[in-house]
Amino acid sequence: MRTGTATTTVEEAAADLIARSPAETAPESPASPRLRALSPRAEWALGRFSVDAAMLGMGVALAETGWRAGGFQPSPILWLVAFPALALVVLQARGAYEPRLGSRLDCELRKIVGATAVAAMAVITARVVVSDAAVPSSQAVRPWLFATVCAVAGRVVLSRAEARSRRRGEMLRPTLILGAGRVGQTLAARLLERPEVGLKPIGFLDKEPLEGPHPVPVLGASWDLERAVAEHGVQHVLVTFSRAPDHVLLRLARRCEALGVQVSFVPRLFERTPKRIAMHHVGGIALMTPRIANPKGLAVAAKYAFDRVAAAFLLLLLLPLLAVLTGVVLVTMGRPVFFRQARVGLDGREFGMVKFRTMRGRPEEGGEADADWAARELGAEAAEAASEDRRTPFGCSLRASSLDELPQLWNVLVGDMSLVGPRPERAHYARQFGEGIDRYAERHRVKSGITGWAQVNGLRGKTSLSERVEWDNYYIENWSLWLDLSIFLLTPAAILRARGDA
Repeated sequence: MRTGTATTTVEEAAADLIARSPAETAPESPASPRLRALSPRAEWALGRFSVDAAMLGMGVALAETGWRAGGFQPSPILWLVAFPALALVVLQARGAYEPRLGSRLDCELRKIVGATAVAAMAVITARVVVSDAAVPSSQAVRPWLFATVCAVAGRVVLSRAEARSRRRGEMLRPTLILGAGRVGQTLAARLLERPEVGLKPIGFLDKEPLEGPHPVPVLGASWDLERAVAEHGVQHVLVTFSRAPDHVLLRLARRCEALGVQVSFVPRLFERTPKRIAMHHVGGIALMTPRIANPKGLAVAAKYAFDRVAAAFLLLLLLPLLAVLTGVVLVTMGRPVFFRQARVGLDGREFGMVKFRTMRGRPEEGGEADADWAARELGAEAAEAASEDRRTPFGCSLRASSLDELPQLWNVLVGDMSLVGPRPERAHYARQFGEGIDRYAERHRVKSGITGWAQVNGLRGKTSLSERVEWDNYYIENWSLWLDLSIFLLTPAAILRARGDA
């Protein structure tokens, strides 16, 4: 991370020059960045609003059609119109149609469910208070359920379409990054890898960039802001860490806003900035208090208790499938059917993780595991990869579908693991990674999981271990029951996506 408190007199003078008020600059042309920046965001915001309105109306219409087909008295038209209208107002108030970065589907669906619930409760209450006639509960609940399902389906389709469009390079906002240090370059590389965020980095501005190859070119220093915006049609600026002092960065941010360019900041302590933050102001000074989930708290203890109940239920539900898989493994590979390996979990304690066997011979030998690959990438000592792949065809299918992980429900039942959490690792690798990767050991604050936040976001297999650690720590510090449910629901899609990429 590169920070500093000094800069040259030339840089400060140049920053003062480009920080002039808009009245001192030439009027914008029709092709200015201000106008270009509004178009894509306005189109997607209008699309989200239109889809929500259409699907909410469709849900209410379907519910009313079924109600009338059953021979019941139709609902007053006023209430049928009021419900979707109020739901749209609540969605607008919750920022559902504001410009956004990325397309976190779980957050969008949470807004939809919350808005329809609030609208339904308001309409039901109003009908009871205003109307003298009795309101059948089913007449009140049916439109809410139908509209919620339709609106969720519409948002899922629209979100997927938006993500595909961005992955094809469409609707991306050209983005300039102020600061070409370690954080700035890491951010640029990740934005290039994840176009679904909607930002396309086109270059850095930094007087003294970090040496070495850069993901995007350095276009100049801070005084080249206006030229870079004009030449590259910049619509978004990301302020990371550089040697420029804070007052220079503030001037640059104000100038960006005057040019109609949206600005985002990477906070200094971004590693300790969760989603839940209490904001207080002492005069003009902002105080941010992180509200990090407590891994030792009552809520997490309740999660572990629920995990055991859910694991027992899933084991009973999946018993026929487990019996079939056991029989096929026994026929194709013989005994033992299960493979037990020591892994590191909560508080650094080791436990025996159970999986179905997928290889002939001794199960603990052969084939390069993901951790072996990660260790080689770090330059650490790794096990030698076997020259012969001893996986059976059925074993390959088990791994590709992640069905070999199902016996870990037993680990959850006995309390060694959780349904959702960071994936466990072998002890010698946990020690190596703890020494070589920042914050690796912090993932042992919670129980290991069968699935995790990093895995459902594509970080499985031979992917960056440091990124996986970041996502795992994000999960721990932002844990909630909703996040666990989102991960659990996203896991099947992540498995199918991984099989398609294989």
